[in-house]
Amino acid sequence: MERTKPFRGANRLFGFKSSKTNNAWLAAIINSSNDAIISKTLDGNITSWNPAAERMFGFTEAEMLHASVRRIIPARLQEEEDDILNTIRAGKTVEPFNTLRLRKDGQEIPINVTVSPIFDGDGEVIGASKIAQDISDVLAARKTVLESESRFHTMADIVSQLAWMADETGYIFWYNKRWFEYTGTTLEDMQGWGWRRVHHPDHVDRVVKRIEHSWATGEVWEDTFPLLGADGEYRWFLSRAMPVHDEDGKLIRWFGTNTDITEERERQEENHFLMREVFHRSKNMLALVQGIARQTIGKEDRHFLELFNARIQALSLSQNLFLESGWRGTSIADLIREQLAHLEDALDDRVRLNGPGFRINPNSAQTLGMALHELATNAVKYGALSNDTGTIEIEWSLLPVADSAQQRLWISWIESGGPPVIPPERKGFGTTVLSKMCRSAFGADVELSYDPNGLRWQLTGGPGRGLEVNEDDEDGA
Repeated sequence: MERTKPFRGANRLFGFKSSKTNNAWLAAIINSSNDAIISKTLDGNITSWNPAAERMFGFTEAEMLHASVRRIIPARLQEEEDDILNTIRAGKTVEPFNTLRLRKDGQEIPINVTVSPIFDGDGEVIGASKIAQDISDVLAARKTVLESESRFHTMADIVSQLAWMADETGYIFWYNKRWFEYTGTTLEDMQGWGWRRVHHPDHVDRVVKRIEHSWATGEVWEDTFPLLGADGEYRWFLSRAMPVHDEDGKLIRWFGTNTDITEERERQEENHFLMREVFHRSKNMLALVQGIARQTIGKEDRHFLELFNARIQALSLSQNLFLESGWRGTSIADLIREQLAHLEDALDDRVRLNGPGFRINPNSAQTLGMALHELATNAVKYGALSNDTGTIEIEWSLLPVADSAQQRLWISWIESGGPPVIPPERKGFGTTVLSKMCRSAFGADVELSYDPNGLRWQLTGGPGRGLEVNEDDEDGA
């Protein structure tokens, strides 16, 4: 398609006194530009209209040459052209601004416009050049971002937690509405490290030390501490901060929340108090049972009383561990060490413990504690610990279960170096604990062997039986 050559008289309009080659270069640059480049007289009549202007506004060059530029200006914005022409006539440039212009089909499009005066060889203003950019995509992207930010701030302000954001160095630059409502502070008060002023003086140094470690390493931060409210009272919060990374894995900011756990903490303290009271009363009951046993049996059977009291004491030791854990079960390593505490001098030397950390639920742990007590008592009286050379190997682990996410408990007790083992003539309470009670508590296969070289006891539990679920692993032996 043939077009009238754009920018006719370019030398005259733009003040060029160059060769035809330079003029051709200028025309080529204007024709290839993605921006609409338009020139007009001081009356607003168009003298050039490049291909990008055709694409942007829908008018051909033939339709717009010598026509008024007001043709593409909405009626309500006509005063803009008056201001532009007055500025150009004064020899000044109209700085870039955003406005609306009309397409041929009547649609308004957002554009960014810059208008500059054109001078002749004598320095007189003879026209104007306009560069226009379609900013529809830019505005749409900006609108999307603003809508996204609006949704984020709305969500952040309606959640019950206090929330905040920090840059990659840990400098906090944003808090949600809940934070300011609770603390009665402002962003100016809190930004950066200003948050320390609402921390309890007994805890702030500890909190700062831990959070600085996370800032430096990029590790997830979690802590519990009291925060000062606008009412002058402290409340306890569970606080977490997650690092945010860009596509290249670079840490760019932190997002943190503070969850009020005051009521939950008070309930836990109350429950702990109640459990202590129950535990105290149960110990009194055990003491009463011991007293009744002494009165009933008398002094004739001291051996029975010693065994009975020792077993009651073993139950009491296990309950101590359950109380400390909130009756949620106990670490198997803690349970073993507690039941063998009276053998402390032999632990790690003659009594060797080896196994990973995991937890046993309360009911099964009581049975296992009694079993360990029976084994230890027998070892001291008749087995590996009844001389100066015997040893005991206690090992435990979790065994995988085929085609299942569950695991099973495995534990073994192997004595060696003690006197030759002689099988008992009758099965008493100890044997019942080591076999029948353990099988019931763990759904287990139990092996009890009176090998002449040393007693051996092994338990392999049923899938998941006796194990505390949803608990983090603890330290092993």
